[in-house]
Amino acid sequence: MCGILGFLTPRVADIPDLGELRSMRDLLTHRGPDDQGEFIRSLDEGGPFVYLGHRRLSIIDLASGHQPLSNENKTVWVIFNGEIYNFLELRSRLEASGHQFRTNSDTEVIVHAYEEYGERCFRHFNGMFAIGIWDEAKRRLLLGRDRLGKKPLYYSFLKGNFLFASELKALIAYPNFSRQINPLSFTKYLFFEYIPSPHTIFKEANKLPPASYLILEKNGIRVIEYWSPFDSGRITDQLSEGEIEAKVVDLLKQSVRRRLISDVPLGVFLSGGIDSSAITAIAQEEIPGKVRTFSIGFEDPSFDESTYATFASKSLKTDHHQQIMKPADLLHLVPHLPEILDEPMADASILPTYLLSKFTRQYVTVALGGDGGDELFAGYPTYLAHQVARQYEFFLTHSRPILSFLGNLLPVSDGNISFDFKVKKFLSGIGYPESIRNFIWLGSFAFPELKRVLSSELSSQVDPVHIMEEVDGYQKGFPSEDKTTLLQYLDLKLYLQDDILVKVDRASMACSLEVRAPFLDYELVEFVMNLPSSLKLRRFTSKYLLKKVMKDFLPKEIINRKKKGFGVPIAKWVKGPLRELFGDLLSYDRIKQEGFLNPDYVTCLLRDHLANKKDNRKQLWTLLVWELWVNHYHPV
Repeated sequence: MCGILGFLTPRVADIPDLGELRSMRDLLTHRGPDDQGEFIRSLDEGGPFVYLGHRRLSIIDLASGHQPLSNENKTVWVIFNGEIYNFLELRSRLEASGHQFRTNSDTEVIVHAYEEYGERCFRHFNGMFAIGIWDEAKRRLLLGRDRLGKKPLYYSFLKGNFLFASELKALIAYPNFSRQINPLSFTKYLFFEYIPSPHTIFKEANKLPPASYLILEKNGIRVIEYWSPFDSGRITDQLSEGEIEAKVVDLLKQSVRRRLISDVPLGVFLSGGIDSSAITAIAQEEIPGKVRTFSIGFEDPSFDESTYATFASKSLKTDHHQQIMKPADLLHLVPHLPEILDEPMADASILPTYLLSKFTRQYVTVALGGDGGDELFAGYPTYLAHQVARQYEFFLTHSRPILSFLGNLLPVSDGNISFDFKVKKFLSGIGYPESIRNFIWLGSFAFPELKRVLSSELSSQVDPVHIMEEVDGYQKGFPSEDKTTLLQYLDLKLYLQDDILVKVDRASMACSLEVRAPFLDYELVEFVMNLPSSLKLRRFTSKYLLKKVMKDFLPKEIINRKKKGFGVPIAKWVKGPLRELFGDLLSYDRIKQEGFLNPDYVTCLLRDHLANKKDNRKQLWTLLVWELWVNHYHPV
């Protein structure tokens, strides 16, 4: 893993001091603590000034993988964050075509693949990557991002000057970056709990969407999407269920095998759930000796998974490392969230993910994780909830007022995803189309609440059409009538790419740990996403196909275990150890002075939660993260 930064300008007056550019690059040191490099192209050569900066975390070819890296005649320069898992196969093909290599790194494969295939090179890479390519002959810059969005890439076009970086913190360090907040992005944050691509919290910055590449030339910018999981079509229609099962196992083994390539120590995150256990079981078959596995636990039993991880490690005979965390370990991280995240993102599980990454980094530099299993194999409880909602939609829609009234009579619980919390969340989505309901269930503030929580100025601008524009865009032209597959695809393109993967990337890279996700190998994604959803969600059995194929690898206790996420006791924190922080950052005067939110409604949310009238944990956490972020990056 690495951190990359680039700056281009056609004007001598806009060239920053070289020290400023290096300082921007070095804000990414946590992503690449092992090495640094730069390429500088002066205006004297004709065309733009170009700066490419790199920070390296050495994983493959430790000795000669220095970046930026060029071709033989120095007309193509590359900086790269990520891993190209099929680089050995690509290298063989490129050598057969006459390309000569001087290193053993996957970075050099990018250089020669660009020479051979041009901008189509990104289609040839199987990996996780954010890539910058300067083409001297054509005087153009290309940026490319992997298909599933594992590696981040931000860019900004400021009065003819172009910047890009692995994280926003490097862009906003540019002296002329204004830090103006985008009101639409803020509203999307309150709704989704994250900001979907291509938006960022700032008006002057964008995310390059996954599966896309950007071309910057003299006549402007073009962004081109190069992949969809449905490009290959329904080739699975000709296969029997047994053949499908065998293909899934084969693809998963191939994916894990690719992700075990490393010149540094490697391990696996193991929670004891089916996803991480499946990766561990296959890794145990692929490498000699015991696989090193890692987990953390918590003193609060309603949030603790350590017993499951211990059981899984014993069953799979791994070299297991586990640490039990105290509440103070999590609480200490809360004020530091803005430094880790760069922009608001209200997934509280980033706290235990960071602690797990920090613990794991003491032993290894690379870890495999189970991200993507829920999206691919329909593992989220929301998919089951949609089935119930479809079956009883007429009754639920017409009875919603009385059901909501009864739901509010349920006693408030501080437990992890408690019964009363689930009932009230379920009812909040009834009456909406499925695609919208899905994100109401996952997010914090639905449309009626958005109007109330925003300041009067911003509330008047709330437009559900704009808030849901990404959802609508992904639905258009969706090549299937399968409702569950559509929901899986929406989760893949939004919740996974802009929440889960952001959380894991920021938490792990803050600890200089590389995390690889075998479930997100694009060949596996293409195959599974083109299967009928009845193979993934069969009646009320989620992950039906994955559970079936893993029977030869895992004990039934793991396969049949109920899903349990990486929970954080926010409901208790609001009333206990973080009560003062919530009271301070969500105080009436502070909220009113900032002007983004309605201080009366925020005060009401906090008061009702403290009085045990309502469980407002999600809304309050979303607001707290926002206020922490504002205080750090945009103080009034």
